[in-house]
Amino acid sequence: MSFLVIGLSHRSAPVGVRERMAVVGSRVPESLAALRGAGLATEAVLVSTCNRVEWYLAAAGDPAAVAARLWDFLGIESDLRRILSDRAHALAGDDALGHLFRVASGLDSLVRGETEILGQLKAAYETARAGGHTGRILNRAFQRAFAVAKEVRTRTGIQRGNTSVASVAVELAERVLGGLVGREVLVVGAGDTGGKTARALLGRGVRGVTVANRSPDRAVALAAALGGRAIPFDGWELEVPRVDMVVSCTDAPHRILDRPRLERLLAHREPRPLLLVDLAVPRDIDPEAGRLRGVFLHDIDGLQAVADAHADRRRGEARRVRFKPHLKICPGQPGIRAKP
Repeated sequence: MSFLVIGLSHRSAPVGVRERMAVVGSRVPESLAALRGAGLATEAVLVSTCNRVEWYLAAAGDPAAVAARLWDFLGIESDLRRILSDRAHALAGDDALGHLFRVASGLDSLVRGETEILGQLKAAYETARAGGHTGRILNRAFQRAFAVAKEVRTRTGIQRGNTSVASVAVELAERVLGGLVGREVLVVGAGDTGGKTARALLGRGVRGVTVANRSPDRAVALAAALGGRAIPFDGWELEVPRVDMVVSCTDAPHRILDRPRLERLLAHREPRPLLLVDLAVPRDIDPEAGRLRGVFLHDIDGLQAVADAHADRRRGEARRVRFKPHLKICPGQPGIRAKP
């Protein structure tokens, strides 16, 4: 059995491609069970975030061949399959392990050095482990990756500065709106991303935060923690004419706001800029909505330019990171090294 990683990320594919591959968190356990039940792998971890969709596997065969079988299993349509042939990565052995180390350390992230990905990896690994989908190969690989990530953060300064999607979104908002003091914000989605973004906005002087979520209890809890206001999910659109900024980060499998609906909402709004920050994958907001006058729509890929402004210093820190010593140690541990 070999240690493999198959998937794509923000570095290889735009959000329009990634959202077609994304797996909603609640469906990950059944996806892992089905994959193993079909005999594609003996062990599996699925990581599906706003910036990457990757399968970490213990499987037999050439990585490209395993990837082809995975696309068959997932029922990938022919047009997307052609895109994946150019953009997806399929790595094995040390290449796969080195990739996992880079991901865990935040070196492969949209915001280089960000810490959220480590938590997301740990959550994905724990979901797989709890379901009985990991064994000797993936357990050793992921435990080593977590240790390497800790070492990278301890020995380098890569995590200093704006190292989160939330902080970059806030910087973007300041640029677009010309400052955040006194602004009103609507957050749609009370998960980790929504909470972190709301807190970062409040730290820059936002006057009020309104929270909407499909689960009312989560909206109430987040609003209380922020000193904000919770509203029913089915009423969030009515807030659009009032606020200056909407942050949308739900796990809905479909768009929750299209251009015609937004156009009708804008008819009840004073003529002033409206910033829409769509951090969801699949995206919550129809890209066509950004063509409306006075509307500034940025999805997760739109944060790249802001993130790049901070990249030069972190690129220097990243060059200090060398994984070879860890790769020498890990393959010697039975179950991690890819075997011919």
